[in-house]
Amino acid sequence: MKRFLSASILYAALAGAAFAQVTVTDPWVRATVPQQTASGAFMKLDSAQAVRLVQARSPAAGVVEIHEMAMENNVMRMRAIGGLDLPAGKAVALEPGGYHLMLMNLKKPLKAGETVPLTLVLEKADGTRETVDVQAPVRALGAAAHGGHGAMPKH
Repeated sequence: MKRFLSASILYAALAGAAFAQVTVTDPWVRATVPQQTASGAFMKLDSAQAVRLVQARSPAAGVVEIHEMAMENNVMRMRAIGGLDLPAGKAVALEPGGYHLMLMNLKKPLKAGETVPLTLVLEKADGTRETVDVQAPVRALGAAAHGGHGAMPKH
């Protein structure tokens, strides 16, 4: 038993060195109203090594895109981006009014208290990829509405 435990600890240590260690804090998704087909997902991401968030998926949505909101000519604009850098040791916030995940073609309305599964796809500098599974609770429409998703723009 000791030999098995030592081997397991060694394997876990080696596996941790081979993959990025990304911590997801406070994930959540904004609830929707009937007929609404899109919502935002938010969280804080901390990575032990430099990686890039290159994709996200969810069985709750037909499409999930990584988005940013930025001022252009005094107008706040939202657009899809190809990926988001997660620098080593520096937290990156996905929040209303900034970077976020856009869940589109929702399969059903999202109600406060439900949970939305998300899969984040991360890419290291050498091109290898790994996934992180996240369970994001759905928060009421008014939750943390201090940014651009209070009234969702059309895509």
